Amino acid sequence: MAILLPVQLFASSGSAAGSSAPAAQDDGLGVWNTPSGPLSPLDREFVRKVRQAGLWELPAGRQALQRGTRQAVQHAGRHLMEGHTDLNQRAAETARALNITLPGQPTPEQQGWLAQLDAAEGDIYERLFTNLARRAHGKVFSLVAQVRANTRNSMIRDLATRANSVVLDHITALEQTGLVDFAAFSEG
Repeated sequence: MAILLPVQLFASSGSAAGSSAPAAQDDGLGVWNTPSGPLSPLDREFVRKVRQAGLWELPAGRQALQRGTRQAVQHAGRHLMEGHTDLNQRAAETARALNITLPGQPTPEQQGWLAQLDAAEGDIYERLFTNLARRAHGKVFSLVAQVRANTRNSMIRDLATRANSVVLDHITALEQTGLVDFAAFSEG
């Protein structure tokens, strides 16, 4: 016997570094008809969030590859660089095709994370990188699943399918560092 639960039970608002799924913001523009299917506010927000993630995770990954002393941290940094380079390109192509405006710089919160990473060194740096990135990926994983399961737009579905693979790869690489503090995730 299957038990069906509404998606809302698993998604709530919060910051990217928190423990719950990020809430998509309704842009107030309704559903657009496109050649690839209806495009909902959640679909548009998803494309923006893919790009937004790349704006801080790509430089963070590059920095981890350069500054990490553990091979596992460098490995995770390389995966973030490669994955977000790919997702940035795909998000840009999707946005162009669907007339979605994308952000051009990290959010103030993301800029703060990058500043923390710039200021940290050694073991503290590696732990900070790993935990900031792992928290952010854990948050977005729920949104990717929600979009992939519910979108009626084939371009968004393709982007969500790729994002699902990339995010899972990043979560795995970050966890393989052995530096993830899972107890801190439940604190906020």
